[in-house]
Amino acid sequence: MKQSQLLKLQQKISPQQIQFIKLLQIPTANLDQRIKEEIEANPALEDLEDLYLSSSSASQEETNAKADEAGNETRKLDNAESSEREVNIDDYLASDQYDYKTRLPSSPDDDDDYEAPIVQMSSLYDMLSEQISLLNFDENERIIAEQIIGNIEEDGYLRRPVKQIVADMAFRQFISVSLETANNVLRKIQGLDPPGIGAQTLQECLILQLKRKHPTPETEYALRILNEHFEDLSKKHFSKIRSKLGISESVLKEVYELITRLNPKPGESQSVIKHEYIVPDFILTVEGGEIFIKLNIKNAPELRVSKNYLSMYKEYKDVEKASKDDKIKETLEFLKTKIESAQWFIDALKQRQFTLLYTMESIASKQKDFFVSGGDDRKLKPMILKDIADEINMDISTVSRVANSKHVQTEFGIYPLKYFFTEGIETSEGIVSNREIKSVLEEIIENEDKQDPLSDDIITEMLTKKGYHIARRTVAKYREQLNIPVARLRKEV
Repeated sequence: MKQSQLLKLQQKISPQQIQFIKLLQIPTANLDQRIKEEIEANPALEDLEDLYLSSSSASQEETNAKADEAGNETRKLDNAESSEREVNIDDYLASDQYDYKTRLPSSPDDDDDYEAPIVQMSSLYDMLSEQISLLNFDENERIIAEQIIGNIEEDGYLRRPVKQIVADMAFRQFISVSLETANNVLRKIQGLDPPGIGAQTLQECLILQLKRKHPTPETEYALRILNEHFEDLSKKHFSKIRSKLGISESVLKEVYELITRLNPKPGESQSVIKHEYIVPDFILTVEGGEIFIKLNIKNAPELRVSKNYLSMYKEYKDVEKASKDDKIKETLEFLKTKIESAQWFIDALKQRQFTLLYTMESIASKQKDFFVSGGDDRKLKPMILKDIADEINMDISTVSRVANSKHVQTEFGIYPLKYFFTEGIETSEGIVSNREIKSVLEEIIENEDKQDPLSDDIITEMLTKKGYHIARRTVAKYREQLNIPVARLRKEV
């Protein structure tokens, strides 16, 4: 076995860089929680806002007691933590510049501190469970009912066959029930709110909702269409439906409108998972054709290294010079590590703030026409991550982390930053953003004759006449991205 030496260069990311990367990708809504976690983990880091709130009631004796307690705590810890960067603690002690306060100028009427109220809602399962408790079920039926609602999906459908649910109860819970009993329980569940709950197909869901409505000639026709001509309805073969039912076009139109007003996903109205609040990371305003950008005030907290910890470090350092006690050295090293960690976190937050602003300013500069026009998609210019990365002299991955999780608030709406990154398509007038083409495509479809919708081939020809030379498959791709169905499914009565 031979031994040999190998010399090679290897790139490593320092702990400080890792910390900055993790902070950079955190959206503003979660930054406050991350700061609180760091403060709890590192007593050498302080939030000045919290100190201001507590200083009026905290006495000097309490402060001294906490400092002594922190000093005692350090004696119990071993020297397990190490530092990769040497920090000159004496520089901190000789200066008051270790406070970190980078709040941006704001006026009294700024509403950056607004926090959306938390909406508390019960889940779909909880809501159904409450209603089941009011039904006249025996113990066996109640168990079946709980098993069924546990299998109802978020959109309100029971896609698992009742036969399988019965088999599961037999094999896993050793409860024997007949398929007929389970189906009877399911029918009672389908009578609960919201209407259409527990349906196994779209057809059944719509029928369940119609049966709840007051009987009219329109509802009767709608039930006949859903029961007898559902395939023709799904394919929008209106002429076949009219001839089979022997009704006029105006009656069919009323019946069709009645069906389209039904809810195809009854469970989603009760979902709590989809209730999210967007906290913008940037505030962008336009005045006199000029763009002004500022960070949300939540991105600039007032943090500092604890004066108590700095004071204790100085005291222990003076004692260490005249003592050879290992515990003193361990305590000194612990204090130094905590102070360094606090300063690293403060530096990472500051770097995060400058990176966010620098990136957003570059995006706004390239998309100035869009912001000045008040959000006209046709003013968006083709732009990729590399364009911004080259301009601000940063890595593409850094720009990607900013773009994928951040939002900007404008006077005409809130936009995710990734909204401004689009592909470029060559036209007769030069390269334009694909979002401009999508906007034109939407306009064409919006103005089409709904009784004779345009096919993708015809739309492609119309776009070509407007100067947008793209293939039919590209039109189909953009249409799907806009959630616009094919021509056959856009047809109306």
